[in-house]
Amino acid sequence: MADQRNLCRWYDETSAIKRAYDAGLIERKWVEQYCWNGGRNCVRKRRFEQEGYVSPNYVLPDGSECEALKGRRF
Repeated sequence: MADQRNLCRWYDETSAIKRAYDAGLIERKWVEQYCWNGGRNCVRKRRFEQEGYVSPNYVLPDGSECEALKGRRF
């Protein structure tokens, strides 16, 4: 796992990205590049912190949509 000091502050059990990764629904690259990198360049994080907008669970950290996550419960 990533160095705990560099985790995004939103990477916890409420994070759709963490839940999707833990369930094996998305590739490791998503959490490595964004969540385990302090949330750097994460569109989901930026929109939440700046606009209060909570992204749908199927939106990936780069802002793209993951069809495989649409309609899934995880």
